[in-house]
Amino acid sequence: MAESLASAAVENVTNQAMECASPYLRYFFCYGQIVQDFTNQRNALKLRKQRVDTRVDEASRQIEVIYEDVEDWLKRAEKELEQTQNLQDEIDSVKCFKWCPQWGWRYCLGKKLAEKTPIISDLLQTSNFAQVGYRGSLQGIEFITSTHFMDSKSSKSALNQIVEAMKAVNMIGLYGMPGVGKTTLAQEVGKHAGEQKLFDKVVMFTMSQNPNINNIQDKVADVFGLKFQTSSRQGRAEELFKSMQRVNKILVIVDDLWEEFELKIIGIPFGDDHKGCKILLTTRRQQVCTKMNCQKEIQLGILSEDEAWVLFRDQAGLEGNSSALNNEAKKVAAQCKGLPLAIVVVAKALKGEGLDLNGWKAVNQRFKDSRHLDNEDFGDVLQPLKLSYDYLKKGNNQMTVNDIQMCFLLCSLFPEDKEIDIEILIVCGIGVGLFPNANSIEDKRNEMVMAFKKLQKSGLLLETDDADSVKMHDVVRDFAHWLTSTGGNRFMVKDKLKEWPDMVESFECYTAIALWNCSSNIKFPDKVKFSKLKTLILQGEDWVDLLVVSSTFFEEMKALQVLFLENVSFSTERFPSLPNLKTLCCVHCKLKNFSSSLTNLEVLALFKTRIYGISEELVKLSTLKYLSLHNFYEESGMIIQPSLIERLTNRLTSLQGCTMSQIL
Repeated sequence: MAESLASAAVENVTNQAMECASPYLRYFFCYGQIVQDFTNQRNALKLRKQRVDTRVDEASRQIEVIYEDVEDWLKRAEKELEQTQNLQDEIDSVKCFKWCPQWGWRYCLGKKLAEKTPIISDLLQTSNFAQVGYRGSLQGIEFITSTHFMDSKSSKSALNQIVEAMKAVNMIGLYGMPGVGKTTLAQEVGKHAGEQKLFDKVVMFTMSQNPNINNIQDKVADVFGLKFQTSSRQGRAEELFKSMQRVNKILVIVDDLWEEFELKIIGIPFGDDHKGCKILLTTRRQQVCTKMNCQKEIQLGILSEDEAWVLFRDQAGLEGNSSALNNEAKKVAAQCKGLPLAIVVVAKALKGEGLDLNGWKAVNQRFKDSRHLDNEDFGDVLQPLKLSYDYLKKGNNQMTVNDIQMCFLLCSLFPEDKEIDIEILIVCGIGVGLFPNANSIEDKRNEMVMAFKKLQKSGLLLETDDADSVKMHDVVRDFAHWLTSTGGNRFMVKDKLKEWPDMVESFECYTAIALWNCSSNIKFPDKVKFSKLKTLILQGEDWVDLLVVSSTFFEEMKALQVLFLENVSFSTERFPSLPNLKTLCCVHCKLKNFSSSLTNLEVLALFKTRIYGISEELVKLSTLKYLSLHNFYEESGMIIQPSLIERLTNRLTSLQGCTMSQIL
């Protein structure tokens, strides 16, 4: 008992002595504990940094902006780990060389470790980040991709004028002929403004003839990092208005404006509401600039003869040909009247044709023969587009004369500036009977994919950031509508329909009709005679408040081959007999009482569609060759059974894209 008390007393006295004595004694007597504390803390920091690095990498993949304090912590942690690596090496060397005197090393190393351990401990304590990043606002895809900007005399002059005008005025108008390159120049202005940090935010959107205000508001909100809390157009405009007012310097690029428009409808503050907001608008008509009270109006002129030839030569791949051939090709380039769009489209159409001197003379003669083509809306771009369109049917292997041209015209049925899903185009193309010589659905698909690639190479279709979609230049789309405005293959395309058109008698002449963004308040007639109609596209303006269409509406459409419905509710219970209907495609639809009365249906594509009673009815569709089900479910909650899929697979000629998932 006495010995125990004595031992405790000695230990107590020793500890007190250690505390009272110089702290340097601790480096000798507590060296082992100091090493252990340092090693544990350093290993913990190493693991913690790995975790934070992993979170930062994941956030970066999600395009999040990393918080500055997180980046600062990682730099300090990295620095400490690098600096203390030498200390860790010294610890290991002391362990290895036990024959060496260790008292000097213990003192120096213990001192260094004791000083570093609290720093590492502080880093560990400040590493518990709830979030490492945040979702930043988008820059705008127009300004981070190549604009194919041609540094011509006219475009350089216009660019310099715009940059100078932005220093002095708030509203600038850029006008010029269709196809002269206004959009490309506007994109270059936005890119330049971003790179030179002339503005805090730069946003660009397309108005077109029928602007979709909700889509424009969404795009602007993305750039400003705004998440709307209201659903009404006016409420969203107010939110956007207040959000933009918080940003000091803004450039808003309004592309393809057709008429006077009040920007406050979108929610863009301007003038006295926001003196730091600059507007650059592009338009085909100078009077639009005047009506919008532009303080500076700038005209974008055409290319010079030499500039036009350089662009044409490069796009057509003519460098290294004979002077005689090039001289004839120059005459063709001159027919494009200095319009970049026309030059690129014609050059791409002729590229790879292997034209000799006589071939170029023939092309030049074609231009001369088409001089009767005239339309004030197109200016000088009409003839070049017509030539490029006519050349589509040349050198097309198995393609029939009209198939690739019909693929082009199908794209014109979709809204302006829309990125069109190639899968939708394919199911429509199958329905109208394109590439009849192809042996199977898969062969038809391949032929159409090749056709769309050829259209892109010809310049008549534009590539998008998504390889599964295509896009039409607004001037090219107008040209396609001009082609289908007369003759036996007439199209009608309307947007933002509020009431049924009072022109029923003239509907009989159309082979394709597309009605986009139809108000849910439209009262469709019970029956309308469409004796020649082969393709019908109906889209409601809202996927929540669906457009309701009676099945009797389709009764007089005996020639109908393709029915494309989006945001529509209808029933096939008493669906009329449509003997020629080949394709039924539904997107965001509600399909009641699905029936197998569609006796000649070959293509059924349902995307995000609610449907009832489909299971057994599918098997009864004896002519079905293509079935595509994406994110659809039966209202009854029943999932299609694997046994049914097996029966369909065994029977169908071709079963494509069969992806089934249930939407909850």
